[in-house]
Amino acid sequence: MKKKLLILGVNGFIGRNLAEHFSKNKNFITYGTYRNKKPKIKNVFFYKVDLINKDNFKKVFNNKHIVINCAAITSGAKDIVSKPYIHVTDNNIINSNVISESFQKKVGHLIMLSCTLMYKSSSKKIKEENLDLNKEIYSKYFGGAWMKLYMEKMTEFFSRISNKKFTVIRHSNLYGPHDKFDLFKSHVFGASINKAYTSKKKLIVLGDGSEKRDLLYIEDFIKFIELVIKNQKNKFRLYNCGSGEYVSIKNLVKKILKISNKNLAIVYNKKFNSLKTFVKLDCSLAKKELGWTPCVSLEKGIERTLKWYKTAYNRK
Repeated sequence: MKKKLLILGVNGFIGRNLAEHFSKNKNFITYGTYRNKKPKIKNVFFYKVDLINKDNFKKVFNNKHIVINCAAITSGAKDIVSKPYIHVTDNNIINSNVISESFQKKVGHLIMLSCTLMYKSSSKKIKEENLDLNKEIYSKYFGGAWMKLYMEKMTEFFSRISNKKFTVIRHSNLYGPHDKFDLFKSHVFGASINKAYTSKKKLIVLGDGSEKRDLLYIEDFIKFIELVIKNQKNKFRLYNCGSGEYVSIKNLVKKILKISNKNLAIVYNKKFNSLKTFVKLDCSLAKKELGWTPCVSLEKGIERTLKWYKTAYNRK
């Protein structure tokens, strides 16, 4: 029997990639929600829904075997620094609505996406249980991190009063096709690619380039989702999902310029109050229980993303 899979937020980067992937899988009937503009994806049944207002989606969760929540208010580092509140309030409402509705409608498996904001910077790989809430969370991430932690505990709570399956995934920085590439809402990867193709003589990096990020190509994340659906045994599980390595922003920009064959001088705007954090994830739990390991190298991921970007944005 085909499983009914509901992906919330298919206009977003992660949701779009998941919807395109599962729409081609004959083992699933794929559904998706969008808030404003309906995306063009074949073999997906769409609902126009505002997930902040629970009265709008009473039938959306009916008879669904799997729900993946990719719906969120997102932005880049610039907004995190200047407007740190924008990721907290509405996302708390969305997450609470999704979790409670999935529970009430007896969804077979709910998958919630978290992040790594709650982890302290470390040169060592970080396991799920290494989270120490007695230590202060990085000040710029405080609101977003606690929003995600509340969601994680709410998911675990409902798993305890349900006989269904629940998963939380703390994923690292994802990148690839359909990401945001504008300079106002994108993360550092998308913004750097934009700058590589739109800058004239010099590419300006916000900060000194010393920040480090664990970057994971979207194809590896999709495989992770597939294996969670297929192989998770426990009723509730929280997994790390990342490349297990980090790269400095300085080196990332150099790689992007080299692979794109762009000869630009790199200039660092050290007056910008950048996010000086560095985290790399230990994903041994996912390897042990799910059989997952990342396969796409950073260089190969950059090549694939650039190929998509040049076509989508008509760049040379």
